[in-house]
Amino acid sequence: MERDVMTYDVLIVGAGPAGLAAAIRLKQQAQAAGREISVCVLEKAAQVGGHILSGAVMDPLALDELLPDWRSRSGLAVAPVREDRFLFLTARRAFGLSHAAMPPLMSNAGAVILSLGELCVWLAAEAEALGVEIYPGFSGAGMLYDEAGAVVGVLTGDMGREADGREGPQFAPGMEIRAAYTLIAEGTRGTLTADLEARYNLREGASPQKYGIGLRELWRVPADKHRPGLVQHSLGWPLTHDTGGGSFLYHYGEGLVAVGFVVHLDYRNPYLSPFEELQRFKTHPAIRPQLEGGHRIGYGARAISEGGLQSLPRLVFPGGCLLGCAAGFVNVPRIKGIHNAMKSGMLAAEAVAQALAEGRAQDAPEAYVAALRASWVWKDLDRVRNVKPWLSRFGALGGLALGGVEMWLAALGLRAPWTLRHRKADHECLVPAAQAARIEYPRPDNVVSFDRNSSIALSGLAHRHDQPGHIHLRDASTLITLNHARYDSPEVRYCPAGVYEVLGTPEAPRPHLNPENCVHCKSCDIKDPGQTIQWVTPEGGSGPSYHGM
Repeated sequence: MERDVMTYDVLIVGAGPAGLAAAIRLKQQAQAAGREISVCVLEKAAQVGGHILSGAVMDPLALDELLPDWRSRSGLAVAPVREDRFLFLTARRAFGLSHAAMPPLMSNAGAVILSLGELCVWLAAEAEALGVEIYPGFSGAGMLYDEAGAVVGVLTGDMGREADGREGPQFAPGMEIRAAYTLIAEGTRGTLTADLEARYNLREGASPQKYGIGLRELWRVPADKHRPGLVQHSLGWPLTHDTGGGSFLYHYGEGLVAVGFVVHLDYRNPYLSPFEELQRFKTHPAIRPQLEGGHRIGYGARAISEGGLQSLPRLVFPGGCLLGCAAGFVNVPRIKGIHNAMKSGMLAAEAVAQALAEGRAQDAPEAYVAALRASWVWKDLDRVRNVKPWLSRFGALGGLALGGVEMWLAALGLRAPWTLRHRKADHECLVPAAQAARIEYPRPDNVVSFDRNSSIALSGLAHRHDQPGHIHLRDASTLITLNHARYDSPEVRYCPAGVYEVLGTPEAPRPHLNPENCVHCKSCDIKDPGQTIQWVTPEGGSGPSYHGM
């Protein structure tokens, strides 16, 4: 098949905060040196920001470094954090936790609330004004390698194939996008990242990556209930003590409230449904009054990399490096990763710009790793490196207490002499259904709690109905022989979009997939106990179309 070939100095896969920060920094470096660096950014969503979903309370540290005047020029709806609440919930009560007793790094002082999607739209415009070429609607289908085994670019996905793989009437082959250096910023659990990790053994010596699933709704509430700048987090109900996670409510913009719930994907009970936990959370007496009288205008979900420093893969490979959530720079107790993702992109850009100035190409930009280790990103993650392992081993309360001690020691300049490893991958953590308690979730009241179908309708989903499926099954029979027989089909519950069903009869069950429902959270790829489910990038432009998320 003859394909078009485009060549650049630097190719960036993913127009999220890490990728766009890298693109802008590359152009800034080129301007400072009085030379030209050609930069291309690929984005699988139909438009920049279409697949971006986050809380988002952002530490502006990296953005202040990248574009110091962003507040005066961006026009973004930004709410400085003015009130910071932390609650512990029981089934009927809410107990406020004093920030004076919490480690200082848990404070949101100086942070801002905004839409990460809208921020990325603005960053893309800034990048294009500097000469960056951005191509939305193009997914990275595979890496390109030279004869020596170095990365030389990315092959974009074909367009217009039929469901059976044949070329349809509108078929257009993917392009080869080649570059001296390729920066992978495709987000959590990316398919290109998995390819690179396997080919170059990037995970050697690292702990298993740990993940959470974050579900987010966007609400518009009446003026008398809106408190711009309010940040509220909670632990406890409706989750049990051995299940990690919690909630957030962020007030910003014109009557907007971001309502979210995170469940750590190392949970044990196969009957748990993260979607239903979010719906149940909103019925709490301390939460319901904040939402009644308002209405939902958005819904989505995404996986979150939570492993921390000990789960980072090797970050460089011949011809490029990993940025942002593709590597995993989220600070779990702070519930923040945007600042670290952006800074990783900026440091990678500086290392690559220097390599290009020296006439290098297709080598591993080791200066990026050295710069990261010397940066505030590494310090930010090192201070909290044991919090997630403590949570996994001792549950929400015990883990938070032990992690809190370490964070207080870090605030006093003392570093614990140990670094705990993660013992299990998330797909290894379920107990058999016969050993688990069933969870009976209440029916939605359609006031503050809702069903999956009405939620999915708010995601702006668009998958061409006859495109090849993007959820591959390595062995479809294990969905019945293992998942159904041993765990009572947990994928039916952990998927937040109703992709998975079990049809047929109790005597002859059969799996059924609805890939057109997929919101690209990739939780199935992560949590599937038999690891038979493989999420791959669909046709470019497919998936959710988030607005203001």
